[in-house]
Amino acid sequence: MPLTFTRALALVLLAGHGSLAWAQAPVTPPTPGCDVCATWNADQAPFRIFGNTYYVGVKGLSSVLVTSPQGHVLVDGGLPESAPKIIANIAALGFRIEDVKLILNSHGHIDHAGGLAELQRRSDALVAASPSAALDLASGEVGPDDPQYHALPTYPPVKDMRLARDGGQFNVGSVNVTAHATPGHTPGGLSWTWQSCDGPRCLNMVYADSLNAVSRPGFKFSASSEYPNAVADLRHSFETLEKLPCDVLISAHPEASQLWERLEASTTAGSEAFVDPQACRAYVAAARTVLESRLEQEKQQ
Repeated sequence: MPLTFTRALALVLLAGHGSLAWAQAPVTPPTPGCDVCATWNADQAPFRIFGNTYYVGVKGLSSVLVTSPQGHVLVDGGLPESAPKIIANIAALGFRIEDVKLILNSHGHIDHAGGLAELQRRSDALVAASPSAALDLASGEVGPDDPQYHALPTYPPVKDMRLARDGGQFNVGSVNVTAHATPGHTPGGLSWTWQSCDGPRCLNMVYADSLNAVSRPGFKFSASSEYPNAVADLRHSFETLEKLPCDVLISAHPEASQLWERLEASTTAGSEAFVDPQACRAYVAAARTVLESRLEQEKQQ
């Protein structure tokens, strides 16, 4: 996942000076709104997925808690207004936000990173993000090479980050998570894997980042000077996810992995309803269809 020149330069500045604002790029127009945010942020009762893995997010934005006696790992933070709901969901399961030691990020858009600053403040946890996404998190807005640059609201910036590179591993107690570079939706997208066990049975858990080819008006995945590797990155990410050991899939937007249908089925089937070794391949197939449709549309423009 090579950085674009803009992000590589910005990362050098971040390392040298400790802070960076994407406002050093061309002046940002007025902050856009988010018509769908209220729908995404609807209440959702938390639930156990499998073993020590729990869903603690809101209705339209995933946040996952992986627990251990030594401390917990939290994946993604939803919107800024999602943070108190995530904290309440963690408490409803009998856990404490103060015991979260590590927060993982998928990418730096407001709907997955907006709540990170508050979750970090309440837990004092480190936040792990890709080098590219760390730039977004540090400034609270996406960079000029992001397909949705100038199309997303800003959010509270994040501090105390640890850089997560492809194949990088992080441990909290018995929880071991691995980062997988899955760029394309953003230049710095990460998916995360770990194992959860229920008695002697252990399953491969996958938290898949968004892979949708969506953008601001005027951006072309097939011809972007700001993000020239967008199509190649998405196709590489498809291959990455297809090859992962994948027993249980949770996607950054839960409906994309049929989480609600699986939850309903779990009332009779239990946690077995969430197990589907073909789920990652199905998720990729849907994203690949979206990309090819998008590229065909761009040919007509």
